[in-house]
Amino acid sequence: MEDGSPKAWLMLAVGTDRQHGGNDGYDDDPDVHYSWDDTVANARTVAVGDRIVLWDKDAVIGASLIEEIETGHAEKILYRCPQCNKADIKRRKRESPQFRCYPCSDTFDVAATRVERVETFRSRHDANWIDLGRCLDGQTLRGLCVSPKSQLSMRLLRWDAFADALGSAGSGRSAVFLEEASRWAQSRPGGHRHARVRVRVGQRGFRERLLATLGPVCAFTGPGPVAVLEAAHLYSYAAVGQHHDDGGLLLRRDVHRLFDQGDIAVDPRTLTISLRNELARYPGYAPLQGQPLATKLDRGHVGWIEKHWRQHRSDPL
Repeated sequence: MEDGSPKAWLMLAVGTDRQHGGNDGYDDDPDVHYSWDDTVANARTVAVGDRIVLWDKDAVIGASLIEEIETGHAEKILYRCPQCNKADIKRRKRESPQFRCYPCSDTFDVAATRVERVETFRSRHDANWIDLGRCLDGQTLRGLCVSPKSQLSMRLLRWDAFADALGSAGSGRSAVFLEEASRWAQSRPGGHRHARVRVRVGQRGFRERLLATLGPVCAFTGPGPVAVLEAAHLYSYAAVGQHHDDGGLLLRRDVHRLFDQGDIAVDPRTLTISLRNELARYPGYAPLQGQPLATKLDRGHVGWIEKHWRQHRSDPL
């Protein structure tokens, strides 16, 4: 792997059970963001444009491409063994005393603590997220790492070997992943950067509610596989900061990106699809011009659609 080239990572995502150095864990939302700090090995090596595969020790959860890394600072409580002062301790769920220290084998109920200022990192990867439906088990994933015996939360993954294993798994999700992965290879943004974007906490629940209400239907192109449908906000989530169920529709992944850019919109006067002129030369999109939506809209949807139109189209209502 050449220096500076995109890397691939297997990242452990098990919420507050993911501990490092006896800390309180991390607030992961696997299909939206992944959090870590500079106490974790490889903290500053992960970069925008890298591929990530998330798992929960037992099986793969999904994969994505890192769009952005939000950095900051926080105060963090670190727990240590009161006997040997090592940080390699774990809380025990069913046994007492509560803690066990692996270096010295001591067990105890009260850990020594200290507060440390750490640099924090949080990936944003929801736009490219692909749910892989637990199609590869944990043992297989470990074997696909550069260092199969590694115990790190973020470990380098042999990307080509991972793609081959998914191909052998033969699931529909695998096929979608392999197609998307070829697109990811086309470009790579670079580096960490400070960002002032809102992390989309709750995006998974938002999508699940839309699927339950609207069914597996892209609002612009009609019924489609669940794996390629995304929960699209009809407004700027970064500005509003919360999910409104009447402000969301399910959109196919490519259509979602075009909608966010305003290349595809809904004319609020006719509630029909409006394409920018440059899209008319693409046969996959041209037939959408002037068509009604495949999803029934309520009054709330229409209100958000009007705001989206005013934001991206210059002609007045």
